Amino acid sequence: MSRNRPLAKKLRMAKAGKQNRRVPLWVMMKTNRKVRTHPKMRHWRRSSLKV
Repeated sequence: MSRNRPLAKKLRMAKAGKQNRRVPLWVMMKTNRKVRTHPKMRHWRRSSLKV
């Protein structure tokens, strides 16, 4: 069962979900594949958010 979350927390969680994306392909091409992984990538099970 879901529970009610405060709006501020919900917005922070939504922002974290949007930030959790891979590096765009054009960035890989521009840097000649030196930048492959995103330093801020986060897995939902491995690391938790401070929200």
